[in-house]
Amino acid sequence: MNQEFNKGLLLTSLGSFWWGFIGVIYFKYLEFIGFVEVIIHRCVWTALTLIITTFFFSKWKIFISTIRNKKFLFGLFFSGLLIFINWAVWIYAVATDRIIDASFGYFIMPILSVFLGYIFFKEKLNKKRIFSISLVILSIIILLFLSIKSLPWVGIVVGLSWGFYNLIRKKINVDTDIGLLIESLFILPFALITFYFVYQKGLNDFSTNNIPLSLFIMLAGPMTVIPLFLYVRGVELSGLGPAGMIFYITPTLQFLLGYFYYGEPFSTIKFVSFILIWIAVIIYLKDLYETN
Repeated sequence: MNQEFNKGLLLTSLGSFWWGFIGVIYFKYLEFIGFVEVIIHRCVWTALTLIITTFFFSKWKIFISTIRNKKFLFGLFFSGLLIFINWAVWIYAVATDRIIDASFGYFIMPILSVFLGYIFFKEKLNKKRIFSISLVILSIIILLFLSIKSLPWVGIVVGLSWGFYNLIRKKINVDTDIGLLIESLFILPFALITFYFVYQKGLNDFSTNNIPLSLFIMLAGPMTVIPLFLYVRGVELSGLGPAGMIFYITPTLQFLLGYFYYGEPFSTIKFVSFILIWIAVIIYLKDLYETN
């Protein structure tokens, strides 16, 4: 059991590190091709990668049984819309020097999930968790009323979209990779149509004229799927609580990269709001540790 638990922690750490460091550097490097084309390729190559893994793991029977369930299809349509919003806004944030703002969303997401769990699943809240949620709400209010010009709306959208995405996926409870494949297939036609218009206007960087760049762009699929597999498998082995703690590697690395490596501005108001978020996170994690 201890060996599996430790393996789970390692896999979760690798997935969180990938999202917070490797993923940021990869998508930041691609900003010169324009965030619209990056979003298109993330959608297209994620779908193709998941089709390949479904063949490799022989999961087509699970796929068929899932798409035959109208409730699952309906839920996956909306979760697909939310994951597309999450991907699109996050890539936009990376491309427009708002990595710190995006990290804000991933800091508040787990605590938002606690709040959503209370609303939709009647999960119990103790005083410490209520206080954590209150701090998050207070930090958002501060940003709304005192920082309108530099409001980290990308972080709020990233956090809300990812939080509600997890809510829907928990309600319908389908295989992680099969669910993501179906979501990707919902998104795929729109991505291909958008790429057609980009191609017609001659704005595409993905072409046979630059094979190395095109191959590098195709990595957008594995860059999305691999950390997801690592993280989800880690959750299965170590549990949701420990994995939730380790997930904070992701926004912490995003924040550090944004501030120290990419030199993004960080106002005093944002600093105060982030301090409130970090206090909420520490209280939440301490309580999670004590109750698990």
